[in-house]
Amino acid sequence: MTQLTMYHREGCGLCEQMLAELFALQSRYTFALDVVDIDEDPDLRERFNTKVPVLAVDGDILCCHFLDREALLDLLGPA
Repeated sequence: MTQLTMYHREGCGLCEQMLAELFALQSRYTFALDVVDIDEDPDLRERFNTKVPVLAVDGDILCCHFLDREALLDLLGPA
């Protein structure tokens, strides 16, 4: 199963938008989603501070700020 990790921070509108899009896709595609608040880890906050939301697929960063839906669907394959 494909593992997605979304790095976010509380109160981030772009983060909420990406998360809503991912939840919508979860009804049609099979993937695990881990949502990580960067402000709970100083290293993650330093790494992703101005880039959130960040979506990683199996550990590799796929996109920042906005969901690259086409690239994600290419990785996930047919519904």
